[in-house]
Amino acid sequence: MSQPLLQVVGAVGLASLAIVVAWRLGLGLARAIAVAAVRAIVQLAAVGALIALVLRVPALAVAFVATMILTAALTAGGRLRPVPGARRRAALAIGLPAVGATGALVAIGAFDATPRTVVPAAGILLGGAMTATTLAGRRMLEALHDDAATIEARLALGDPAVEALRPTVRRAVATAVVPAIDQTRSVGLVTLPGTFVGLVLGGADPADAARLQAVVLLALLAVELLAALLVAELLARAVVAPGERIRDEDELRRRGRSPSRACRGDG
Repeated sequence: MSQPLLQVVGAVGLASLAIVVAWRLGLGLARAIAVAAVRAIVQLAAVGALIALVLRVPALAVAFVATMILTAALTAGGRLRPVPGARRRAALAIGLPAVGATGALVAIGAFDATPRTVVPAAGILLGGAMTATTLAGRRMLEALHDDAATIEARLALGDPAVEALRPTVRRAVATAVVPAIDQTRSVGLVTLPGTFVGLVLGGADPADAARLQAVVLLALLAVELLAALLVAELLARAVVAPGERIRDEDELRRRGRSPSRACRGDG
């Protein structure tokens, strides 16, 4: 058996172990893990072929990055689907900070302006932005239920609806960026990030690999914070109805957009 095939078989064996454990414990995750594993294999094989094509035809890099943004928006937006224009809002929250940061890193010389470096860099930042968008968005929607009484009280005191939601927005953003902060604090002590490992395995000088990894991690902090803030602000405005009130549960359900109970107040 060839070494590449042996590596794939070994990885499939580990995934199978996770499936069996989930099934035996009755977690209800066995099928989800199996589907995720199969999708990962198929998608990575397809991405490898596509990136090879992009490297041969650099003009395709823009289309490839746009496809990543669209896919990330569909994934994160699907978690917020009942909100009006959830995928469009997710695309803005993910794409703007990630693409902006990628451009800034290219401008300062952290990455060469070539598809070989720009596409992976954009992918890393888009992945972080997608995670932050999902976490902030879900926390924001849950808080509309959890903080209903507080929001109603602020509305009753005459606060504009957006201002009444401000504490909820702040908490959603803070929750979303905790993983990025923990990852940055523990780098090198608990984890060795993929960029660093990939560069070292590829023969790069460890000092250069560490420098580039630091640049990526610090950029991720900014990107994830901005993505979380953008989606939380966009969702706050999505649930505000005319008359400075928060759309109630029935109103949102009629529109097919309510993931949880929201509160209503007369501003």
